[in-house]
Amino acid sequence: MNRVLPAVRLRVPTHEDAVVWHRIFDDPDVMEFQGGRAAELSVYEELTARQRRHDAELGFCLWTVLDDAGRVIGFTGAQPWERAWGPAGEIEIGWRLGREHWGKGYVTAAARQTLERMRAAGVPGVVAMVDARNSRSIAVTRRLGMRLAETFTTPASQRAGHCYRLDLRSADAA
Repeated sequence: MNRVLPAVRLRVPTHEDAVVWHRIFDDPDVMEFQGGRAAELSVYEELTARQRRHDAELGFCLWTVLDDAGRVIGFTGAQPWERAWGPAGEIEIGWRLGREHWGKGYVTAAARQTLERMRAAGVPGVVAMVDARNSRSIAVTRRLGMRLAETFTTPASQRAGHCYRLDLRSADAA
């Protein structure tokens, strides 16, 4: 089924976005696969600052997602995988939306824009690291044309996870 996706706009996160991200991610449902609760505001302030640096240095980042009315509804984008475990040195695509925006196609629309930007930046491929229980994000990876490449156990939580891959040089990539 191909449904019409909503209009979204991606922009480099501002310092003010940290406050909005903190507010809309302060929801146990949103954070279920991210530790269960929102981080402190200072964590989002550092995250948005890091994304501005990534954009300036790499040409991509986790962008703020705006709906057609210009409201901040979450983020999507890509950044280098920086943990000691997992796909070291690779580029991870990711997303997170406020709960009220789930199930409306926003993540798929924004992630497709992200993939276009990643191709334009010359990135050959991306990974998505997804908690194995997160059926919503797994469905997004499938809509993007990503394929399960490996399974892993997250060191801190000892939860099962999946690493999905997408070759951006392929004509089949979303």
